[in-house]
Amino acid sequence: MKKGKLIGIGVGPGDTELLTIKALKALNSVQVVCAPRSASSKPSLALSIVQPVLNEREEGYEVLEPLFPMIEDRKALETYWDGAAAALVERLEEGNSVAFITLGDPTVYSTFSYVSERINALGFDVEITPGVTSFTSCAAASNIQLADKDEIIVVVPKVDERLAQILPYGDTFVIMKTSRHSEELEKIIGRDKRKKKVISVQNCSMKDEKVFEGFSKDKKYLSTTIVKFDHE
Repeated sequence: MKKGKLIGIGVGPGDTELLTIKALKALNSVQVVCAPRSASSKPSLALSIVQPVLNEREEGYEVLEPLFPMIEDRKALETYWDGAAAALVERLEEGNSVAFITLGDPTVYSTFSYVSERINALGFDVEITPGVTSFTSCAAASNIQLADKDEIIVVVPKVDERLAQILPYGDTFVIMKTSRHSEELEKIIGRDKRKKKVISVQNCSMKDEKVFEGFSKDKKYLSTTIVKFDHE
């Protein structure tokens, strides 16, 4: 392996206190923190979560904020990922350890995977520090059990025809970023005649967290809906 190490760190859903001890140790030791932005005009939410930790550091550190726009054009996204990877490689080749911070967990719908693949292919050491996922945090905020005994949990990143096809086979469904397609979600869930409980959580673990029954319809980006079907 080459000199520097890339560490993918899951920073959880929003509350700094949900950072793991391992994440804290890494954030206090790395020379570079990579905190991607979804838009040049928007600050990095992941960076805001870890900033209280970084503020207590005695040693200096560098912050990289590459742009990872929320677009569907795969070819265009490849360009952004390549650019971010190149910037990280430059630091790694200097022997620096780099923390790539990401909301939730780095292994769950995270753009960290696209960058880490590039870094790993070049022979650098890549390590992953797991974080609290948004949906387990949402379940905790809602005070509900995601699954009991042999119940099946399904995590869905978007609402389309696949959800309707697999709906009869699951017991609990976690639908992420539901504000973008709440009407379609409500129609699909409504067609299932089983008794059910529907809970939505917005801005989980943050100061403006909101937990309520029903579907999220007010365009809040960080919205998750949990649908738990009753067996009785």
